Amino acid sequence: MANHYHQVSLKDTFSDCKDMFMDDVPSFFQLLELHFDISLFIPQTFYNAFYQHLGRKRDYPLTGFLSALILQKIFPIPTDSLLLLFLNLCSEFRAFCGFSKVPDASLLSRFKHDFEPYIETMFQQIVDYTEPICQLIDSSLAQMLTFDTSGIELYVTENNPKTLNALIKKLKAYYKDNPNVDPYKMVYGLLPSQAAACPDAKHMYINGHFCYADKFAILTNGLGIVRHIAFIDDDSFKSAHPEMPVEKKHDSPDEDKSIGDATSLVPVLTDFFALHPSFHPDTFLGDSSFDSADIYGSLFQDFHFSKVLIPYNPRNESSLKKVGYNEYGYPTRPN
Repeated sequence: MANHYHQVSLKDTFSDCKDMFMDDVPSFFQLLELHFDISLFIPQTFYNAFYQHLGRKRDYPLTGFLSALILQKIFPIPTDSLLLLFLNLCSEFRAFCGFSKVPDASLLSRFKHDFEPYIETMFQQIVDYTEPICQLIDSSLAQMLTFDTSGIELYVTENNPKTLNALIKKLKAYYKDNPNVDPYKMVYGLLPSQAAACPDAKHMYINGHFCYADKFAILTNGLGIVRHIAFIDDDSFKSAHPEMPVEKKHDSPDEDKSIGDATSLVPVLTDFFALHPSFHPDTFLGDSSFDSADIYGSLFQDFHFSKVLIPYNPRNESSLKKVGYNEYGYPTRPN
């Protein structure tokens, strides 16, 4: 009788975990306790910073905060208030986190704010820990590195669609007798570069629309597993890379996005390989914004990729006449 094999996927495993969480809560947390130990990933510097002498004993363990925040992302719990409600209602959830009582909202918010650099360091350590696992799953896909950018839309007034639509409506009415004026391009040039209430919310064009967002670059491998995230508009990133030019607005929002992505590529890859010097991916995947001779040269020579896969970018075409070919396939002079 022939053997039948079933390919186990991350999606199926994640779905099974969610079903178990809904149907059999005690078994779910027993499974987590058996296979997941958050303390293995916490750097000693994080422990030292969290448990330093404050004049009183910590009521909540470091592993508890981190476990709660990780579970919040696994079962996407959208807000901290809903997470605290889950902790209040589910005794198994509290016990898994090691909480004898539930922390208040301000304490959870303060934890994320005060220990942000240490949380980042912890996740960098997890990347090193998971790399051998990725290689065992599929070494060819694990050897790929994909670069992309996006943005997290922030809760600011400027992201209210009414603000943008009102400005477009005014410009359309004012220039209704002038068909040569594009009110949408004009709005793009008139909007401020950052939100009034939050300087991290920069004006950008992502996913086909304008918004105010905190822009980030993300590196993933061929398995789709995140390897690195960098918030490229943050002052700390810019100060660490003074060679990266700050781009100005052009007429085309697509052109702005292309230029921004291209200038951030080398600094992001430099930081990534400095954090993980033992990583040696052999294939780079990127979008058409990286279609330039300088970037190809840097990817091959500086970062030692053996294959670079980037779609052709028609915006980079030269205005010179194209090279022709004769009947034997030899190139001929354009003139």
